[in-house]
Amino acid sequence: MPIVRIALFLAALCLSSSAYAALEIEISGGGAQQIPVAIVPFAQSNVGADSISQIINADLKRSGLFRMLETAGMANQPADISQIKYAEWQALQAQAMAVGKVEALPGNRLNVSFQLVDVLKQSQLASVQYNIAPNQLRGTAHKIADVIYQKLSGESGIFASRIAYVAKLNGRYALRVADVDGENALTMVSSKEPIISPSWSPDGSKMAYVSFEKKKPIIFIQTLSGQRSVLASFKGNNSAPAWSPDGNKLAIVLTYGANSQLYTINADGSGLQSLTKSNGIDTEPTWSPDGQWIYFSSDRGGRPQIYKVAANGGEVQRVTFEGAFNLSPRVSPDGKMLAMVRNDGGKYRLALQDLSNGQVQLLSEGAQDESPSFAPNGRVLLYATRVGDKGALAAVSADGRVRQRLNESGGDIREPAWGPLIK
Repeated sequence: MPIVRIALFLAALCLSSSAYAALEIEISGGGAQQIPVAIVPFAQSNVGADSISQIINADLKRSGLFRMLETAGMANQPADISQIKYAEWQALQAQAMAVGKVEALPGNRLNVSFQLVDVLKQSQLASVQYNIAPNQLRGTAHKIADVIYQKLSGESGIFASRIAYVAKLNGRYALRVADVDGENALTMVSSKEPIISPSWSPDGSKMAYVSFEKKKPIIFIQTLSGQRSVLASFKGNNSAPAWSPDGNKLAIVLTYGANSQLYTINADGSGLQSLTKSNGIDTEPTWSPDGQWIYFSSDRGGRPQIYKVAANGGEVQRVTFEGAFNLSPRVSPDGKMLAMVRNDGGKYRLALQDLSNGQVQLLSEGAQDESPSFAPNGRVLLYATRVGDKGALAAVSADGRVRQRLNESGGDIREPAWGPLIK
C-alpha cells in the first residue's frame, strides 16, 4: 500500500438532491451497562409526529449506551409529564423516558416540545421547545436525541452533526454530505473521475477537496451552498488539505520542487509556508485540537510511521513505534488519543493509541480498513472498509464494543469525514 494516494478529482460544481439510496445502518454489540430508556410516541396534529419519536429512538439505539424499550403496547401514552403514570413505566424497568408532542402553528410552522424524565425519581431532567418549519422535523429529532444523550451520559451528543463520504455508482463519483443516519444526502461534487479526501471546516460551512479538472490536482474550498474558490494551484501536486482548529489555515501537501512535503496556507490562499523538509515522503497532515501540532505520515525512517511537528515548524518528532507501518493519523477531539491505520500482519486495520503512554488498541476487524474520522465527541470513529468487492463505511466505538456498518444500496462508498457539531 503506497503512502501517497494520488488525488484525482474532477469537480463538477453542483448541489442537488441525491439519486443514490440512503445509507442503511446495521448495528452489533453494545455497552456493558445500557440504560433502559422509553421514547413515548409524540402526540401530533397530523404532522407526522410518529416519525420524530422513531428517529430519536434509532439515534439513541445506535450509540450502544441505551436499551430502547418497546412502548407501543403501553396503556399509558403520555404527551406531557403531568400525564405519566410512573408505576406502569417502573414496571417496564424504564430508568428514563421522553414524552412530547408536535403541534401545528399559524404560518406553516410547527411547535415541537418534549420533556425528559427520571422515572425512578419521578423528576424532570430536561424540557425543550422548538418552533420550526416542517422540513426541519428530522433535524429537530436529532437535536432532541442529542439533549437526551447529554443528560443521561454527561457528554455531548453527535446526532445533529453530519458526515461526508464519496460514493461511486454507475461509473460516476460523488462527494456527498448527509445526516449521521444517512438521510438528507446532498451531492456537492460529481465527476467521472475519482474523488477523495474531503475535509470539513471547523464551523461545518465549507469543504476543502482536490480537483483534477485542470489536468493537475488543485485544492478547492467550497461552501455547502455551492460557492467555491481555488486554495492552492502550485507547480506539481496539491493535495491532502486539513483545516486548523480555528479555521484560519490549512495544512496541505505539495510536490513543490521536491518529494511530497507539508506546508501551511491561509484559508484565503495567501501566506504559503514550508513546514517539513526531508528526503522522504511527508503526507496526510492533521491538526491537534489545540492547534499547536500537526501530525502526519512519513517514510523518512524507512517505513511509514506517524510523526508530529509544531504548527509553526521546527523539529520533527516520531509518535508511533509499534507495527510494520502506520498511516492516516487523526487526533481525538480531546487530544488524548491518536487513530491510525496499522499494518497488522498484512491486514490494514484501525488502531487507537493513547498519546500519554503509547498503549495501542486495535479497533476494526477488516483487512482493508482506512480513512478514520472521529465523531465530534470522540466516542465513535467512522472509517472505510471493504465488503466483497465494494467499499462501505463502518463505525466503531472508541472502546471497541459497538460496531456499525453503513451500506448504500448498489453503491461503492469510501473516504468518510465526520463534520463538527453545529451550535
